[in-house]
Amino acid sequence: MSSAVIDVQGPLRKMPATPGPSVAYQLKLGDTRVPLNDLIGREIQLDFDGEIRCINCDRRTNKSFSQGYCYPCFKKLAACDTCIMSPERCHYHLGTCREPEWGETYCMTTHVVYLANSSGLKVGITRQNQVPTRWIDQGAVSALPMFEVATRQIAGLVEVACKAHVADKTNWRAMLKGDVKPVDLVAARDELRRLIADELQALRKEHGADAIREVDDSGLDLAYPVDTWPVKIATHNLDKTPQVFGRLEGIKGQYLILDTGVINIRKFTAYNVRLQVFDETPATQDLFSA
Repeated sequence: MSSAVIDVQGPLRKMPATPGPSVAYQLKLGDTRVPLNDLIGREIQLDFDGEIRCINCDRRTNKSFSQGYCYPCFKKLAACDTCIMSPERCHYHLGTCREPEWGETYCMTTHVVYLANSSGLKVGITRQNQVPTRWIDQGAVSALPMFEVATRQIAGLVEVACKAHVADKTNWRAMLKGDVKPVDLVAARDELRRLIADELQALRKEHGADAIREVDDSGLDLAYPVDTWPVKIATHNLDKTPQVFGRLEGIKGQYLILDTGVINIRKFTAYNVRLQVFDETPATQDLFSA
């Protein structure tokens, strides 16, 4: 094996991504960011040294909870409450939020209910300022907003109404195979609005006419930097095999696609990892910054 031309380490974080003709990714290890798109075709190695530190308190933990937290933080932080996964169960209005100030910032703010095509048609919600990041993280090839909603809880209630007709989960294996069939999202949006008209009327009556506003944006198409799509999905797990090696063949969602398998970087948030990149070429010089 040739010597490494990039050799950095630090705690993994969710990959920052920027939309463009092809989504531009960085691998974030602590304060260091390594641009990844130019490394496609290179051999890379990830080594997990066994250390996991909570992304909130920096306490060392043997296990990561809710993508990067130690168990005490997992139990006390609002960001780890069950209503994060089930927003319709938000209980801020009952005065029982674990962290009311956090709830003001993240829940009592405008959310978007959207349709996306990642492994097929799905519905989802996200904070308005997380568009299009949320769509990229899910590997959507196209997405468009349906509603702007006053709070996270109301967005969750609209999503519940939509889930009677549309899936709310991504089939990540199908998403990574790259053969996602096109979906007419505008037509799907219009039909879904018709199907949930009664539920929308009831929610507006309860929460106010302006609590749910229709959005008619044209949406966004997204392309990902992938040279070779996997035919069969094999996964790398740093808990079981702390060293991952292979040729980087693409990036989609929060997954690195290697010729030896795929790895979900977000799953291993807070894991202390060493990245090495091999096969020196001019394009690999001065690629990372602290």
